[in-house]
This record gives sequence, C-alpha cells and structure tokens, in this order.
Amino acid sequence: MTNNNVEKMIIVGSGPAGFTAALYTARANLNPLLITGNEIGGQVAITYEVENYPGFPEGLTGPEMVEKFQKQAEKFGARIEYDYVSSVDFTQHPFTVSTASGKEYRAESVIISTGATPRKLGVPGEKEYTGFGVSYCGTCDGFFFRGKDVIVVGGGDSALEEGLFLTKFANKVTVVHRRDELRASKILQDRAASNPKMDYKWSHVVERINASGGNGNGTPAKVVSATLRDLKTNEVYDFPVDGVFIFIGHTPNSELFRGQLEIDEAGYVITDKRMHTSVHGVFAGGEIQDSVFRQVVTSAGQGAAAAMEAEKFLGELEAQSYHEILAEHGLAVPVLA
Repeated sequence: MTNNNVEKMIIVGSGPAGFTAALYTARANLNPLLITGNEIGGQVAITYEVENYPGFPEGLTGPEMVEKFQKQAEKFGARIEYDYVSSVDFTQHPFTVSTASGKEYRAESVIISTGATPRKLGVPGEKEYTGFGVSYCGTCDGFFFRGKDVIVVGGGDSALEEGLFLTKFANKVTVVHRRDELRASKILQDRAASNPKMDYKWSHVVERINASGGNGNGTPAKVVSATLRDLKTNEVYDFPVDGVFIFIGHTPNSELFRGQLEIDEAGYVITDKRMHTSVHGVFAGGEIQDSVFRQVVTSAGQGAAAAMEAEKFLGELEAQSYHEILAEHGLAVPVLA
C-alpha cells in the first residue's frame, strides 16, 4: 500500500519517547516525520540537570539532552517539524494528522508521545524557579538536595513515595497538605510516620515560592523559603526551605485523542505491553501512557518499543492488504481508495 503522498511514519511529540522513536524508525529507513508540539523536548527540557541517564556519568542539563536526542535522530534521517498537532483522524487508513499551521498529513502509522504535564500550584515563583529549587520529580532531582531542607506539596501516594525517596538525601522533608489527613495508602502513611526525617504542615497551602540571586550577576536563583498559609488560623508566614517538590498529580496530554483511542479514567492512553493502542497501526510511548515510572530512561525505552512495533506493522502492510490485517485484529476501520 505504498503511496508517495502518504507518510510512512508520523511521531507526535518530541520528548524522550518521541525522539527515541524517531531515531529507531529513521535507522529502519522509514523516513519518519516528528512533529514537535509547543515545547520541544517535553518536561526534560525544563530540567536543570540530569544525572540518572545511562552513559552520562558527569550529567548534563535537560536542554543539552534534548539537543543530543534531536541531533542523533536527524543524523539518521528523521525530519523535525516545529508545529503543533491540532487534530487527528484514526477512523480511516491512512490516518490523518492536522496541525495548527494548517498542514494536513496522511500516515500509514503514528506513534504518540505527547507526554503528561505535572499539575501546577499556580503560585508566584513556581514557574520562575522551576529547575532552580522547584521540582516535580524527586527521583530526578533529589540528589541535588543532599543535606538540605525541602517541602513536598501533596497528600497522595506520589507525594509520600517521593517524600520518602527524598529522605535519602535531604536533611528534613516537610509534607505540606491542605487537609488534616492524607489520601495516600495506609502502608505509605505508616512508613512516613516512622521516618524521623519526615514532618507535616497540616491544613496548609503554599502561596508563594521565594528565592534569592538570579539578578543577572551570574549567580542562579536559589529557593530560600515558601510562603505558607494556615487554613485554620489564616496565619501567613515564610517557611525557610531549600527546595519545593510539587506532587499534586499529572495531566496526560491526551485531549487530542479522545474519541479516537481508548483512554482510561485518569486520561492516559491505554496500550498493551507492546505499546499498541486500541487502533491497529497507532502506538504510544512515554508519559502519555505511563502513569507509574515517568522517567527519561523508561520513556526512551517505551519509544523504542513503539518504534519496533510500528516497523513490524509497516512490514505487514507491505506483505498483505490492510483489509486482511483488520480482519486478523477484529477491527473495522474503513480504508480509503
């Protein structure tokens, strides 16, 4: 089913999963087109330093990592389009991918790697100091807070899991929660309660994140405190702290695919173990389908798996008609003439 007007492979999203998928499909001579989205590189692009990715013992900044991902994918022939996908149609094959710039593509296969966005507090200082004391990943950034005092904002499993992880490095971890009881599982609450480094600010919210430095003198900004409000007394005060870790959930960037793919209650695209979505020929990797690990290395691995499965799918297209493939998978996607 070769058509010169149809892309063999379109990758939607430019995080670690997307660029890895682009690398693998490019090396397979599939001439992939990667459409970046609004922010090239995804969340890792705003990470100040990455030290837990294999092969880089000295570490590197998030932007440096994204640059290397892109350079390596392009080296093998991946094409990068700086655009944003505005709509998709997976009900007919070839699939249709439309962008905000008005372009429309048809594709034999699509890999989705649009990621997930950490929910924000929306307070002053949060955006300005992300990567300079404000973080959404304790596993990624905990090492930088060895011997420091940090706060963890949230009350669910993620907040306590990351808080407990941070106690391996931090001097003290204070959980700031707007309620007077946690939503986390009992076993995590028990582990936290027995950890001498863990403390709590019940019925509190963060109203501002404060930092010093970063005034153009060559010294980066450094978080020094968080302004807290006691919801019971209405008292507002500055709480000295070196880091603010925010774990109030993630929002998968999946709105684009509602009605097109199966999506779970939390908004994650549902895939099987081989990164297949509910539509044969459409695959997903990274945080758009991963609510558990959310690491650069796992996203890259999932992108590689999606690419390998997409290559296999495209091989099937060359070997038999799409009607036969649909019948094998019990699907009834219309086929364009």
